[in-house]
Amino acid sequence: MSLVLLDPELDDIGAGEGAWMVVIYNNDHTNMDDVMQILMRATHCDEEEAFIEMWEAHTFGKAPVHFAGREECDQAAAIIASIGVRAEVMKEWND
Repeated sequence: MSLVLLDPELDDIGAGEGAWMVVIYNNDHTNMDDVMQILMRATHCDEEEAFIEMWEAHTFGKAPVHFAGREECDQAAAIIASIGVRAEVMKEWND
């Protein structure tokens, strides 16, 4: 296991608002391949990460798929929702 140190500049993500995340929810009508494609487009993740996130939502009913500032999460959620997948933006940590 390796330890990854975060860039101190990244601590400013969502400064003043806290950190945010996008959570997607499983549904019975969106094709899994379509979910993977929209995740890659919306969050700029690779195919492996998109598969893991899609599988987690399918298996457990929901999955966190993106962590960033509020505006970036709102944009990613809107892209994901464009294919009929419910995407919710929420605070990453409860205050």
